[in-house]
Amino acid sequence: MSEQQRPPQHQDKQPGIEAEMTPRPESEMRHWKPANKLAGKGAIVTGGDSGIGRAVAIGFAKEGADVVILYKDEHGDAQDTQRLVEAEGRRCEIIAGDVGDSGFVREAVNRAAQFLGGTIDILVNNAAEQHECEDVAEIPEEQVERTFRTNIFGYFWMVKYAVPHMKEGGAIINTTSVTAYRGSPQLLDYSATKGAILAFTRALSQQLWQSRKIRVNGVAPGPIWTPLIPASFDDESTAKHGASAKMGRAGQPDECAPAYIFLASNLDSSYITGQVIHPNGGDVVNG
Repeated sequence: MSEQQRPPQHQDKQPGIEAEMTPRPESEMRHWKPANKLAGKGAIVTGGDSGIGRAVAIGFAKEGADVVILYKDEHGDAQDTQRLVEAEGRRCEIIAGDVGDSGFVREAVNRAAQFLGGTIDILVNNAAEQHECEDVAEIPEEQVERTFRTNIFGYFWMVKYAVPHMKEGGAIINTTSVTAYRGSPQLLDYSATKGAILAFTRALSQQLWQSRKIRVNGVAPGPIWTPLIPASFDDESTAKHGASAKMGRAGQPDECAPAYIFLASNLDSSYITGQVIHPNGGDVVNG
């Protein structure tokens, strides 16, 4: 079976279950060669139960970091990721809830900071949802509000409550998207939130470097094979996901995670803030 001939499949609930995908995403960083870049660090990864978030959490653990994962309600996936992080000899806490709820975020961040010994060194904002709609006149108002609440309000709340626990030298990494640069007519509200994340990243990088010497950067993935895909699109679209990429295929979470490791590591990216890395299969974007 070729890369672009995966079986048609669909999941009825966002953000999707990795264990139900065929084939399973490559999200366990099996071939990563660690270099102790994050030794002694503590990280929070939202949406860390599966997909890109899972690969990032495991990659961080391989580099020596303890990890707290925030996820919605995909308990089986989250427990699998926790097991994989702990298999690397690192500590892992999983916390279920809605990042669009500021009250939950406040409590979860405080719990995470306590688990990590009082200091949060790295924050990865990655949780997201998306819903396909071809006609702006048909987009439900509740869907637009829900998408913004998860995709950008949640980033604000995470930063608001995490920053007081962060010290000079900390790093924040926000997941935006190629859709922030070229748009997606099928994902109008999602694209808008990803554009907001891009602007948020650039503005926040200036504020936090001036006030706290914390670096803020972003990663803008292209079409990646994650649970969000079968949970967002119909069977036919899911089977063809990534075919339009310049490389002719969808990327894997393991192909995105190294960008997050690079941006989290002061050994690698101490002179980089306000920037975005583009693991998107060859789509040249500017701006």
